[in-house]
Amino acid sequence: QLQLVESGGGLVQPGGSLRLSCAASKFKLGDYFIGWFRQVPGKEREGLSAISRTGLSTSYAESVKGRFTISRDNAKNTVYLEVNSLTPEDTAVYYCAAKRALFMSSVSLSEGQYDYWGQGTQVTVSS
Repeated sequence: QLQLVESGGGLVQPGGSLRLSCAASKFKLGDYFIGWFRQVPGKEREGLSAISRTGLSTSYAESVKGRFTISRDNAKNTVYLEVNSLTPEDTAVYYCAAKRALFMSSVSLSEGQYDYWGQGTQVTVSS
């Protein structure tokens, strides 16, 4: 079974940036579409961005478009999410998720489309 591990979160001041990573073990991440999501306790999980297996196609939620950038390095078996111009409203646990490209025709921000999830990494934006 595919295992995903997020990293790169932490405490950052408003206006700052972080580079989140999603690494896969045992399987080739290049075979999967990847999505990034975030969740605040008591609120619904929010889809942020997604990327196709080669990186040819990407998608962003309106709330983060222009501030966040998704990319992947299949040679390193890793997908990245650069989060910029952060505000306290960006504070959340950030998750990556995966679905085999064989069963996915296009990028999606719907959590129901993904089969595998990481444990999440905390991002806290505070002065």
